[in-house]
Amino acid sequence: MSAAKPELKNWKEYNRKRKELRKQWREEKLMKKMKKQELEKESKDESQEHVEGTRCERKDICTVSIAVPGSILDNAQSPELRTYLAGQIARAACIYRVDEIIVFDDKGDVTESERKKIRKDDALGEARLGCLQLARILQYLECPQYLRKYFFPIHKDLQYAGVLNPLDAPHHLRQMDESLYREGIVTNKPIKVGKGSQVNVGLLNEVHVDKVLMPGLRVTVKIPMEQPNSKKLKGIIVPPNVPRAEAGIYWGYTVKLVKHLTEVLTNCQYKGGYDLTIGTSDKGTLIDEIEAKSLEYRHCLIVFGGVTGLEAAVDVDPNLDVDDPSLLFHKYVNTCPQQGSRTIRTEEAILLTLAELRTKLVPKEITF
Repeated sequence: MSAAKPELKNWKEYNRKRKELRKQWREEKLMKKMKKQELEKESKDESQEHVEGTRCERKDICTVSIAVPGSILDNAQSPELRTYLAGQIARAACIYRVDEIIVFDDKGDVTESERKKIRKDDALGEARLGCLQLARILQYLECPQYLRKYFFPIHKDLQYAGVLNPLDAPHHLRQMDESLYREGIVTNKPIKVGKGSQVNVGLLNEVHVDKVLMPGLRVTVKIPMEQPNSKKLKGIIVPPNVPRAEAGIYWGYTVKLVKHLTEVLTNCQYKGGYDLTIGTSDKGTLIDEIEAKSLEYRHCLIVFGGVTGLEAAVDVDPNLDVDDPSLLFHKYVNTCPQQGSRTIRTEEAILLTLAELRTKLVPKEITF
């Protein structure tokens, strides 16, 4: 019996030491895990700061905006021609690298008799039929083909979209086209929490981006050309104007819908507002009298009238107390002197004006 007691004591000592070692090992493992998490967090914060810093340093761009009344569609003789007319405006804007198209109502406030004809849209708001349809078709044409089924469900305004000529803009890429930038839609495919999102950019495989975003959101993605795995592409979310600012690539236009001419001039999405506003009319200064490269701008706005001209839009605007529309603009010009026809249609005036102003406008260099 006396020989067994020391043996029992040794086993107890052994178990005690083993428990202490195991406890120490667990504590060390926990400390390593916490340290690793801290390092990952610091690395992520530094990476985020670097990305944000890069975005802040990017250059702004000079822009050209056009404003068009939605009432011009009411002058078309059939639904097909209404659609085709909107397509002509989109084509002209794309050809001359317009950054923004503003659709405004030049018929004044809605009367009680017209109230039944007013339509309300979740995205565009409440407006007359012509304004809503023009804005919708302009948005539809600007959107890359592979994304349209996600953003544009079947709608009466797009019933005759088949007659529209494609814009063939630089961001309307085919599957086999190589490009540093692509437009995409954030998918709802499952991914690890906090590990970014998957974006459909019109390629065979989705692109994994660095940010957690809401599914269904349209985004611009920068995809580096050199990828270690072509089936697992990685990209970075960038603002939509980065392709133009960094690479000089025209990246489409935005569409805005407003109620009055006043809102066109005052509600500007760009910092500092429009520093050059141009009104178009056959009563304006002849375009030939304006010297080449004399119109400097950072953000230029060109406003077109409807069938009855800008004068009618000024008369029905409740916020304006002027009779002469030329007082509202820096320049009020006639871009087609000695015209052979008594009238120039708005879609024709847009092409004429943008072509004539190419030699007159000169963008200012934006400095910070």
